[in-house]
Amino acid sequence: MSNEKKPLANEEETAADIEETATAKQSDDDAEKTTVSLKEESDGAENSLEDEGNEEGEDEISALKDELEAEQNKYLRLLADYDNFKRRTQKDREISAKFRSQSLLTDILPVLDNFERALAVEAKSDDAVSIMKGVEMVQKSLLEAVKREGLEEVKAVGEPFDPNFHQAVMQEKDEDAEPGTVLQELQKGYTLKGRVLRPAMVKVNE
Repeated sequence: MSNEKKPLANEEETAADIEETATAKQSDDDAEKTTVSLKEESDGAENSLEDEGNEEGEDEISALKDELEAEQNKYLRLLADYDNFKRRTQKDREISAKFRSQSLLTDILPVLDNFERALAVEAKSDDAVSIMKGVEMVQKSLLEAVKREGLEEVKAVGEPFDPNFHQAVMQEKDEDAEPGTVLQELQKGYTLKGRVLRPAMVKVNE
């Protein structure tokens, strides 16, 4: 009798083991599914954070690019202003050097006029002739000095009237000359390196 019960006990133990094994396997499967689910949720969260980080990074890079472009434009404007300033300063220096003697030569013009008037007087005596020669030598030396500084006489007699270089104070009818031609120079005009210091005072043909 005792031998017949033992197999039953073994069968019960075997069934219990099978059930326990199945339960353990089910637990393992559930745990694995839970792990996979948690991993998917974690990956999704990481991807979401990564996307947000990428957007923030792109916005920051775009802002930095805009700021850099603005600074570069500001630098280019400052550089252009500085170049313009240098050119203006250089031009002013050149003009100043070119016409440095303008004020002095303007003051000398009346002296040249007085020489012209003095030499226009007719010398009647030997002493007067000697004096006139001395005056003429002084005038010649002075003219050479001012010409070296760029002073030139304005051409007048026989030239077409030019309001830029001539000042008409009289008109006269001369059939032998073209209308608008300068007939007589009443006072010499002068230029300094192309700039008019004083226009020539002239008589113009009608």
